Amino acid sequence: MNPIIAMLKENNISDEQISDVFEALTQNPLAAMATIGQLGLPQEQLQLLMGQVMQNPMLIKEAVEELGLDFSKVEAAKEQLNK
Repeated sequence: MNPIIAMLKENNISDEQISDVFEALTQNPLAAMATIGQLGLPQEQLQLLMGQVMQNPMLIKEAVEELGLDFSKVEAAKEQLNK
């Protein structure tokens, strides 16, 4: 299991909320950070999660694929950020 998904599940985040987070990550990564911040994770876990998201974008791709979401939206979002 993807470490980001595993951490969220360990903190009793529902599958629906996890899907919402990764849906947000695929559409607007910056807005997704606010969504993640609203999950009520303990501060140290929130920092760890944010660090994983920022330092290892491949984890996002793996999680998106694991959840069956559309990764092409992540690529489109990255292009928007680079403009």
